[in-house]
Amino acid sequence: MQSRPQILFAHAVYDLAKEFVRQGGGNPSRSVRTRDEMLPALAETDVLVISGLWTDTILDHAPRLKLIQSISAGVDQYPRAELARRGIRLCSGQGVNANAVSDHAMALVLALSRQLHVALRDQASGSWAGMIADPMARQAELDGKSMVILGLGRIGSRLARLAQAFGMTVTGVRRTPGADAETLSVAPPSELKRLAAEADVLALTCPLTPETEGVINAEVIGGMKRSAYLVNVARGRVVDEVALTTALRHGRLAGAGLDCFHTEPMDPASPLWALPNVIVTPHSAGETQHYERNVVRLLLTNLQALGTKRDFTNLVI
Repeated sequence: MQSRPQILFAHAVYDLAKEFVRQGGGNPSRSVRTRDEMLPALAETDVLVISGLWTDTILDHAPRLKLIQSISAGVDQYPRAELARRGIRLCSGQGVNANAVSDHAMALVLALSRQLHVALRDQASGSWAGMIADPMARQAELDGKSMVILGLGRIGSRLARLAQAFGMTVTGVRRTPGADAETLSVAPPSELKRLAAEADVLALTCPLTPETEGVINAEVIGGMKRSAYLVNVARGRVVDEVALTTALRHGRLAGAGLDCFHTEPMDPASPLWALPNVIVTPHSAGETQHYERNVVRLLLTNLQALGTKRDFTNLVI
């Protein structure tokens, strides 16, 4: 590989190449917006910065590829075994949007508990809602409520701190306890069903893995309190979407804040669009004004590691 590897930035919207130059990146680089633009450029590409435009056929057009820097934290779309066979390193974008995603998750919790989605509908129709006689139908207070967080990486750990600042009792679920164990109750995945049944809010911030795919199934959802909320800023396939839709439709769950779905963009015919107790956001939890800056910082570190004995940041394989 040449001493200054050729970088290809592939994203439909983000101007990563401009940010790369702003941060002093001296490598030759090129930027594309579509797969059609990308394919001719792959033959001379050593480093590919990509997320949503990824397709496995890229590998057949990129003989020089040595490093993939994922723009997103999730890397479930990449064929890890094949990348390892070809000697291609894969680095995730984990951490670049941890603040944004945890902010978004907490915003969904607040919006659901304070019924802001109901207020927006009333505003759109010019309806001034009266006071509510039934205490259980009124807006909730978070102080004293409980939150269970599945996944305690950067996002889940920060969400835990935000929830605690609102007076919530938080329990995290992950395979092994870690640094958070001193300030946060941490339980293994085997306890998820029991904890979900006791939670006022079940928040999902985990990666999509064989262990987490479909883990929030009909049994877990059916065991939750009718007054509970589910918030998903992880991946759509972590949840049994049919079971969740059924529970929400029949009032067996108070509501849900959903940022990710089985199919994206979500089918216009999906019943989730119209359910009055659901807040839908278009997989935008990670959107932040600093996304390009944060990704390029990771990339520059990993470029320095190429051809050296230095560690790669967020190396997956």
